[in-house]
Amino acid sequence: MLAVFLFQANSIHYRQYPPILIWMLAGMADSRALIHLSISEAAAALRQGETTSLALTQATLARIKETEPALQAYATVLPDLALAAAESADREIAAGRDRGPLHGIPIGVKDNCYTKGILTEVGSKALAGFVPAFDSTVVAKLYAAGAVLIGKTRCHEFSCGGSEPPTRTPWDLKRFPGGSSIGSGVALTARSAFGTIGTDTGGSIRIPASINNLVGMKATYGRISAYGVVPLAWSLDHVGPLTRTVRDNALMLSAIAGHDPKDANSARVDAPDFSAGIEDGVRATRIGIERDYFLYPDVTDEVRAVTVSVIDELAALGAEIIEVSLPELAFTRETLITIRMAESASYHRRRIREKGHLYSPGTRATLQMGEFLSATQYLAALRARERFTSAMKALFQRENLAALISPTIPVPAPMLTDVRKPRQDLDNGETPTDGFIHHVYPANLSGQPALSAPGGFTSAGLPIGYQLTGRPFDEATLYRIAYAYEQTQGWHERQPPYVQD
Repeated sequence: MLAVFLFQANSIHYRQYPPILIWMLAGMADSRALIHLSISEAAAALRQGETTSLALTQATLARIKETEPALQAYATVLPDLALAAAESADREIAAGRDRGPLHGIPIGVKDNCYTKGILTEVGSKALAGFVPAFDSTVVAKLYAAGAVLIGKTRCHEFSCGGSEPPTRTPWDLKRFPGGSSIGSGVALTARSAFGTIGTDTGGSIRIPASINNLVGMKATYGRISAYGVVPLAWSLDHVGPLTRTVRDNALMLSAIAGHDPKDANSARVDAPDFSAGIEDGVRATRIGIERDYFLYPDVTDEVRAVTVSVIDELAALGAEIIEVSLPELAFTRETLITIRMAESASYHRRRIREKGHLYSPGTRATLQMGEFLSATQYLAALRARERFTSAMKALFQRENLAALISPTIPVPAPMLTDVRKPRQDLDNGETPTDGFIHHVYPANLSGQPALSAPGGFTSAGLPIGYQLTGRPFDEATLYRIAYAYEQTQGWHERQPPYVQD
């Protein structure tokens, strides 16, 4: 693993070594060392001539072959396409055509994103064999950035059901890996991708990020185009990146953000370099904590302790921690569920009537429940969302907040067997994941950016994430805060037992 040490971030750590020595050491350590590089490290190594996109891609494909039987992270793996793209990237980089930090980097994309000529089944037999005729905008932007599409990552059926066979987290194969961007989180954790794309309607980027010790960004609604992405609820859906470091996440967001005329909900806002100023620290940055809602009694002691530890560290770094109150948080769950149910039922109404027998029973029942809602209930929920969004805006303005901080989810990863039990077999009718939405729903409802990042571990070695919710279109501040904390602890460097060599 000496080669990994030499490939440390920002290239300044390894420039003192001759490239030929690094090549020899990399060969000694074998190509497995490459899969542990961050995007930033791999990009620097590519530009220094110390590795190639082909080598990165071959190492990633080897890792997929090694881990897939157990983890089930990928719906479709694309070896031929990926190797050809890697060779093309190497030629372009050698010729001086640099498309940016994702150029030549293997990336996985959630299977609800359209990919021209590539299976896009969204985890459902109802879309078996479906091959889109065009790329989603997020995939087109990845191609334009020179990224190598390594495969389509598995997701829950239509982003709301289950998955068979179950996807498993490398932290504990018996535990729930998060949803619905399960494959995106697991592939990244297993080192079978350098970055991944997920979607988030009610936490489905941030939940797998928290469970798998990753960084996941649900950017501001409209910041990233959802064109060509199979919707769950169009007014709540967000597309976003998952990575192993904060800087990597900022680099990915810079590549995929921006206005898209094909998406009616796309914001007419320019996409900046989200990594600019990431090292500026948090001195005098005002961060709010709403303890009544986010540290409520059902939060486990270890999750609460980790969150308090993150808050204390940020305060030690110079941030101002502000106690706040927002009673309107209390109705976010009911509001979001009503909107999600109505919009999901509307989207699937025709297909369920034509191919309902191909949906799994649980998914079909979930999607059809929205047909029992009245128009007045849906409109009331939309009005409630307006009220909540206004309350959040007023809070941030009144307290001059840069962010709110909270646990990402109130508990660590539950056992898969408990999650998969039928509701009628549970003591209170609720699955262990029902409480997840308590913390992540508010940002989906208001459309504000929200970032989950590694905050620590339980005594059993399970990851715990913390969440930052920010001002609309101010993702850069969330990255700056999370980066400052990341540099003090290094939780992101810890590897799960299934990954360690």
